[in-house]
Amino acid sequence: MIRVVVAEDQGLVLRALVALIELAGDIVVVGSASNGSEALSMVDDLKPDVLVSDIEMPGLSGLEIAEALAPRKSNTRVLIVTTFGRAGYLRRALDAGVRGYLLKDSPDDVLAHAIRVIAAGGRAIAPDLRDAIWDTPVDPLNARERAVLSHADKGASTAEMARALSLTPGTVRNYLSEALQKLGARNRVEAARIARENGWI
Repeated sequence: MIRVVVAEDQGLVLRALVALIELAGDIVVVGSASNGSEALSMVDDLKPDVLVSDIEMPGLSGLEIAEALAPRKSNTRVLIVTTFGRAGYLRRALDAGVRGYLLKDSPDDVLAHAIRVIAAGGRAIAPDLRDAIWDTPVDPLNARERAVLSHADKGASTAEMARALSLTPGTVRNYLSEALQKLGARNRVEAARIARENGWI
């Protein structure tokens, strides 16, 4: 049996994913989590073969979980199931060590097949994103620049970003300035839009 943990912050979607996975006779859900921190803890405790995770969740994102598992030499492989169908997100996921990336509107039978492929050591990528990744520009931003642009995209002020990221306002301005230069943007709103449209934040 393939052992799976499912992480999804929307209760209805979480229950639907668990029910769908349990229809497969060779896959068992050993745990479910409603946030990223809980999911990482479950992976550490239960050591499943596959973690099926959303990208955006409270605590840690699915990508942050994958990044946290990599240095631990964990045998758990990560499968992202998300609504974010942009190649930039896929590129970030692959860079984080994710083994699979599916869209939530994929046909029902695709999920169990992807879990089997990933558990066996393969990769499972949404077909419409497989080719698109080669046409997408590489993310020029570092993690801090992405973080400040993510906050800027939500309308946060420099002071709010500084508090949220435990940085000084001057450091936040430096990261914003670097991001503007790298993206060729005139202001933080435009930079955040460019980063969002490319799937970098």
